[in-house]
Amino acid sequence: MSGINDPRLKAEELTVETLAGIDHDVKVLGSKSYTNRQIAVAALAALSGKEGVIDGALISDDTVYFTRAVESFGHVSAEIDHEAARITFTPTGKPMTAPQEEIFVGGAGTPLRFLISMAGLAEGTTTINGNARMQERPFGDLLAALPGLGVEAVAVRGNGSPPIRVTGGNFVGGKTKISGAVSSQYTSSLLISSVLAKQDTEIEIVDELVSKPYVEMTLATLAEHGITVERDGYRWFKVPAGQTFKGGHAIVEPDASGLSYFIAAAAILGGRVTIPGIGSTSHQGDVGLVEVLGRMGAHTEVTEDSITVKGGALRGIEVDMDAMPDVVPSLAAVAAFAEGPTHITNIASLRVKECDRIAAVTTELRKMGVTVDEYDDAMTVHGGTPHAAVIDTYDDHRIAMTFAVMGLRTPGVVIKDPGCVAKSFPAFWQTLDTLR
Repeated sequence: MSGINDPRLKAEELTVETLAGIDHDVKVLGSKSYTNRQIAVAALAALSGKEGVIDGALISDDTVYFTRAVESFGHVSAEIDHEAARITFTPTGKPMTAPQEEIFVGGAGTPLRFLISMAGLAEGTTTINGNARMQERPFGDLLAALPGLGVEAVAVRGNGSPPIRVTGGNFVGGKTKISGAVSSQYTSSLLISSVLAKQDTEIEIVDELVSKPYVEMTLATLAEHGITVERDGYRWFKVPAGQTFKGGHAIVEPDASGLSYFIAAAAILGGRVTIPGIGSTSHQGDVGLVEVLGRMGAHTEVTEDSITVKGGALRGIEVDMDAMPDVVPSLAAVAAFAEGPTHITNIASLRVKECDRIAAVTTELRKMGVTVDEYDDAMTVHGGTPHAAVIDTYDDHRIAMTFAVMGLRTPGVVIKDPGCVAKSFPAFWQTLDTLR
């Protein structure tokens, strides 16, 4: 179920059909975060002649951009099988060199951050760019950390945002410091590429690291491929030199961000949804939404390989979402139907996502008659009875999917630009159909 030929991806708008209730097992596509990490590792493993196969991969705009980007360095070729959800990487035997053409990754934030460090391993000068929104997003903390490791990386316009120009081939390693306050992906980017540095690499986090589970996912992926990283909590990491990625076969578990829409639907509609293939052993921070929904009154069950959410009488809560910002829109959708206010804190990082998600969720919920208090790093959603509205999606997949779920209960919800879900979940509308 790739979803790439779904005509709804090309529609200008889509009216969501309501549902009376649900009682379903839902198969969710592979984790975007894990797929991106496996792509990076497989591409670097090719430098030592290792082939790599990623099964259960999420094939979406972001991961396709990333796959084609790593191919442009010339040292690896890749085959994407949409139907099998498989990406195969084969070494070409050539060195990793900067492509002559600019690398363009659209709105793919994680790939762009990973590519900046990876370009430091490639001989020559690499220029990496993205869409208009990406050219507004901050990358300065990562750019400031790389010179300490021997890599020159600068924002072409001097504003800390793409296009980024990286002069590679001298990724020495050593010691560097980086802020973790804006994005954990900067740290993940350094951790992955530092494996191939010429000497040990030490990374000191100078403040509080946000979205910590994403770094855990990076460390788990590296460990899966035979890489050892020393650490002191989230303050200091050391990547010993001389290690090589083992390559081989990797299997990606379902996407916790993607499943959030379906467990939110269960909570909103008072039905049951079970997601197989992911459970209590997952490193994905977004699985934590299950516990949050339980606190709100939903009935939850998590086993080693499944997650089940059943609806219940929903009530507002106060919750810190620093560890799982991507599912804040899903939580806000549930909160709109709960009794009382839900105060969602520590979410400043949402201001610099594909759109300003705090502002976007606030604006669109208000269109539906929901009272929302907006703060710099928080929001309070006052539950009630949302009504019909035409939803602007801001070219943001998560806004489209969130309000589609609200439309399962609220008649007359129209989603503009439904095709923007292709960024992370091309089969979203087909998967939503399975609830019927």
